[in-house]
Amino acid sequence: MFLKSILSALVLTSLVGCTSIYQSEHTNTDMANNGEACIGTIMAVPEGLKPAYDAELLAQASGKDGEGKLCEGRVFEAEKPITVYRVWNSDKDFTLYGRWWSLQKPEGPKAKYRKDNGICPSWSSLNVMSECKLKVGSKIVIGPGQSAQCKDFIYEKSAINQVFINNDSRNNMLMVQDCTQGTEWPAQ
Repeated sequence: MFLKSILSALVLTSLVGCTSIYQSEHTNTDMANNGEACIGTIMAVPEGLKPAYDAELLAQASGKDGEGKLCEGRVFEAEKPITVYRVWNSDKDFTLYGRWWSLQKPEGPKAKYRKDNGICPSWSSLNVMSECKLKVGSKIVIGPGQSAQCKDFIYEKSAINQVFINNDSRNNMLMVQDCTQGTEWPAQ
């Protein structure tokens, strides 16, 4: 009985150790600057996304205060097609395949969506929404938003989770497929 208790304790200790290693490798927990912590948490992800490791992708998605991007994030890999949504600028059709997405269908009003996601008016008119499927094997980063410095004001850090997808349509590198052309957003 004593040996069984020791073995159980060793297994539990090793599992706790693995959790700590996983957290340090897969979460960017210290992106907040100026002593201000990130707000919100990394949400529960839909079935079909598994934890992954990609330090370079995590670094691309993470930003310092005022840069927008993510305050902290976790990398996932798609095991099946996952629906993602993007609000973009119809005057720049190449922005359909941008890098910032959502796992939930975006809702207006536009000013609230901008604030929740830290999107400065000069970055996009946000007038069209498209739906795509994430390609199997694609890696993404999910996490709450960093603050964004706009021309005359700042959007504060946000608890809303955003999805970073490293699309590069100019170089034919898309992590999404089966996209709709877009509908007017927000719907009238």
